[in-house]
Amino acid sequence: MMEDTNTFYLYPFTFYLYSYLCLMHIAHYRTPVGIARITEEDGFISSVHVLNEEVPILASETPLLEEAVRQLDEYFAGKRQVFDFPIKQHGSEFQQRVWDCLLKIGYGKTISYAQQSKMMNDPLAIRAMASANGKNNLWVVVPCHRVIGSDGSLTGYGSGIWRKKWLLEHEANVLGVGQIKLF
Repeated sequence: MMEDTNTFYLYPFTFYLYSYLCLMHIAHYRTPVGIARITEEDGFISSVHVLNEEVPILASETPLLEEAVRQLDEYFAGKRQVFDFPIKQHGSEFQQRVWDCLLKIGYGKTISYAQQSKMMNDPLAIRAMASANGKNNLWVVVPCHRVIGSDGSLTGYGSGIWRKKWLLEHEANVLGVGQIKLF
């Protein structure tokens, strides 16, 4: 059986070509709950993902990546509640509206998926909103961790329920409330 070497050689070429054409830069940043991969694309932070594996820390190559790391440092140190670097996610118009709604949830606050659907004046779209929340590529920055089940349970978090719990407890501790109020 002949090995397909084109796949091996084509992938890095495609990745670097894509990176070059889109002006994509990546940094890895160590958080208290794992290493985050931060991606800058065309002058915007386009993704922040926490990784489930150890990877080498990559220094910030651009002023925008440096700013994103600085603001994440401030968030984890309890000195920042809102991020103000430029962000842009790829997604449908509906997903964009869902992510904009997430940005309106206050630091240290939680809402249910049902409450989120009411905020968007679309009470029948709970499942679609939950799906859009799950496609959020800006971990912590667009705070989908603040959306919980109607019964107060910590559900639906792609980065792991333990991280969602950690983030909610972190925000509660910063606010001095000890335990976050669910709803």
